[in-house]
Amino acid sequence: MLQATVNDKNSFSIDQKDGQWLINDTVVNLDIQPQPNRLISVLYNNKSYTATVEKVDTKNKELVLKINGQPYKIAIKEPIDLLLTSMGLDMAAMKKVEPVKAPMPGMILKVLVEPGQQINKGDGLLILEAMKMENILKASQSATVKSIKAIEKTAVEKGAVLIELE
Repeated sequence: MLQATVNDKNSFSIDQKDGQWLINDTVVNLDIQPQPNRLISVLYNNKSYTATVEKVDTKNKELVLKINGQPYKIAIKEPIDLLLTSMGLDMAAMKKVEPVKAPMPGMILKVLVEPGQQINKGDGLLILEAMKMENILKASQSATVKSIKAIEKTAVEKGAVLIELE
């Protein structure tokens, strides 16, 4: 059984038993066929629909479909996701925040953040000069700066921890 949440509002349980589709435990006539060019042909209770796949995010189990010009964001929860949620465990909250490490040897030119600062994915954290080029290291996820190990105007080796996050 899957749980699909549409536009962060309406949730539906979806299951298939004995060759029949069940939505919220009600048998429905459903046929879904992928088509070329990111199209999906849907026959739902004898009505035909064509959906365009706008975006697929497999990591977060989300997709955006456009049906009759209207976008629908669909979030999917599999049985393991439902079990973890019922136990009070949220996999997104449990993801470990990795420290920012030097991707290559270089010189720290400027630190752009300070301890305790909230950062968002894509925010610049520091400037590392390597091979006569300035590289802005950016946050790979939202977090809080726990501590800064990098010191401006000092050399660092590849893999050195520059900023710890929490």
